[in-house]
Amino acid sequence: MGNLYYGGAPEPITINDRALTHLKVVMATKLRRNESFTLTWNHPEGETPGLSAIWIHPSIPLRFVFNEPQPIPLNIEWIQQLMNSANSSGGIHLVDEILPTDG
Repeated sequence: MGNLYYGGAPEPITINDRALTHLKVVMATKLRRNESFTLTWNHPEGETPGLSAIWIHPSIPLRFVFNEPQPIPLNIEWIQQLMNSANSSGGIHLVDEILPTDG
């Protein structure tokens, strides 16, 4: 499990490394364009069930920490799905990965 540290919050947001890797690509793209957005996710197993959301802004410090020491291969379809949601009025909703289809 990786961690996303945002702003001055003392506790990180826990997200599995694979999802965090894909989320990092989308968030970096949006922030590079100086675009703000919301990030929404379901609480992971072991935490109180529910949903959380935060407002992501380019001026707020952001740090990604991965437990996996090797780079994780990217799924372009998942990145596109996350980017589409990031560009919507609802912002990024971290959803499960869509596995590439053969054909």
